Amino acid sequence: MYPTVHVVGHPLVQHKLTLMRRKETPTAEFRRLLREISMLLAYEVTHDLPLTTERIETPIAPMDAPVLAGKKLCVISILRAGNGILDGFLDLIPSARVGHIGLYRDPATLVPVEYYMKVPHDIAERLTVAVDPMLATGHSAAAACQRLKDAGARQVRLVCLLAAPEGLKQFTESHPDVPIFTAAVDERLNDHAYIVPGLGDAGDRLYGTK
Repeated sequence: MYPTVHVVGHPLVQHKLTLMRRKETPTAEFRRLLREISMLLAYEVTHDLPLTTERIETPIAPMDAPVLAGKKLCVISILRAGNGILDGFLDLIPSARVGHIGLYRDPATLVPVEYYMKVPHDIAERLTVAVDPMLATGHSAAAACQRLKDAGARQVRLVCLLAAPEGLKQFTESHPDVPIFTAAVDERLNDHAYIVPGLGDAGDRLYGTK
């Protein structure tokens, strides 16, 4: 395993992931489970956010209490399926800034094609977390993180639900400085670049488009 890859083995994450993998899991439940797992992944990826203290009054006494220091993070959804993870992040961190990168994979070449991008103007001053459920070939995530760096992001992390070994290799070669947080590393990609055993197309299952 690569040193930048963090597999979140928490029992609740693993249990909910199994429920998502089941082919009979309906769209509404799939969507709810992804949102719940995303909150747990958000907890992991933000474990080292810097803190400072603030003087407050409790009902009993004054105290110096810990609060987040500086500007909060920004979450960048790699469209469209990234929005499923974004929702869980915002449940936990409602003050986070949000950006979007629209990429689709050319079915012939498997190369990502960008069609939309809008990110916070002060991205250089924030921890930037790119989110996308599936790290399959790694090309789309690598392209998205490169665009974020080009836009000024200096501290980037990637969160995905599932990763394939091929995607990890591609991504870590392109961005050895970007930590990856995932719930599982699966066996391989098939001939159609789907993760095996995986859970199918995350976007289609999230939005019921197939």
